[in-house]
Amino acid sequence: MTPALVLAAHGTRSAAGEHTLAALADTVRRVRPGQRVELSYLEISSPLLAEVLPAVRGPVVVVPLLLAGGYHVHIDLPEVIAEHRPDAVVAGWLGPHRLLTSALARKLARAGLRATDAVLLGAAGSSDPSALADVRAAAHQLAVRLARPVTAAFASAGTPSLEEAMERLRSTPAARVAIASYLLAPGYFHDRLVSSAETGPVSDPLGADRDVAALIWHRYDEALHRTRTTAEPQPLTRT
Repeated sequence: MTPALVLAAHGTRSAAGEHTLAALADTVRRVRPGQRVELSYLEISSPLLAEVLPAVRGPVVVVPLLLAGGYHVHIDLPEVIAEHRPDAVVAGWLGPHRLLTSALARKLARAGLRATDAVLLGAAGSSDPSALADVRAAAHQLAVRLARPVTAAFASAGTPSLEEAMERLRSTPAARVAIASYLLAPGYFHDRLVSSAETGPVSDPLGADRDVAALIWHRYDEALHRTRTTAEPQPLTRT
């Protein structure tokens, strides 16, 4: 039996955010018609991952809809899996990855990026240094794609903060600062990015993008490959 794909998102109080994540799940389904795909949440939104996992019969692969590692990946998710589906295969989180870079560059262009703009990659942030490192690696990949510097900045925990990064970039020769939204869906953190912007554009969240959907299936496939090629438990990874 082909394992079902269970998407595990963080959860949001934003109706627009929930709508966007549902659209992403639909995009994922269209890539592989007939494959079972379930959307779930770790908290706040419904259905919860703890409710979805026991309801899915047969083998399961859980793909975290999280752009970086951190508390939810390393603590919350394993606890839910251990309690409700210890047999589930857990894939790595999404970023950084070249497919995300492609989506970010495309959305920035759509938002009106100019050759003279400074670029800031705006992320939610984390108290986990490895999660912040993931975001900085994503900023580096975007910098290579755009052939210009990209500064990673954080709306909550992490340095530099959005405000600190914007202040630094204002002192450069760039006429504007364009913000690339390193978020999956609209909500509180995207609102923070918009409110931090001055004259420059803010790209839409990654959302139901074809490259994000392709990356989700890539994580699914590599998780299955990992379980089929070794009998030893492996840590969550992403390549």
